[in-house]
Amino acid sequence: MKKLKTYPNPWRPQSSKVIYDNPWLCLHEDKVINPGGGISHYGKIDFKNIAIGIIPVDEYNNTWLVGQYRYVPNCYSWEIPMGGGPLHTDPLDSAKRELREETGLTATHWQELMQLHTSNSVTNERGIVYIAKGLTEGETEFEETEDLKIEKLPLEEAFERVMTGEITDAISVAGLLKMKLSDF
Repeated sequence: MKKLKTYPNPWRPQSSKVIYDNPWLCLHEDKVINPGGGISHYGKIDFKNIAIGIIPVDEYNNTWLVGQYRYVPNCYSWEIPMGGGPLHTDPLDSAKRELREETGLTATHWQELMQLHTSNSVTNERGIVYIAKGLTEGETEFEETEDLKIEKLPLEEAFERVMTGEITDAISVAGLLKMKLSDF
């Protein structure tokens, strides 16, 4: 794969103030000198976890989606199994935990599919999507904040749901489309 050219950072931070902080994120207001030389205020969200997504695939080319009502966008969402992994933890360990918690599945074969930035204009959140194979079914371990529905379906149908707009979560869309267009 051809490596893209990178350029030096034209932003010059001057100061940073914490506006809000909780176990998942920290909101900063930064005073910066922008690329044009002017002074700007920039809101920045530092996430304390890596976003982890998993596309489980069985021997019949089925996958699992997780449905839940998402509070912030105020809508129901079908997604690949996903969650957050602490920055100091191996992301693969977090992926294994999330898959087991949300679907009851464990996997013997794991492959990283992609890394992505979820909204790089205002956050530093980084995401990793894995493919999980060699699946064994077990019991879910939902967290208190999760009211999840689980659906097993052909992988091809999950791809179609992305194309029809039924799946809109960015990590799910990116992961499923990359898988569809790759040799996985």
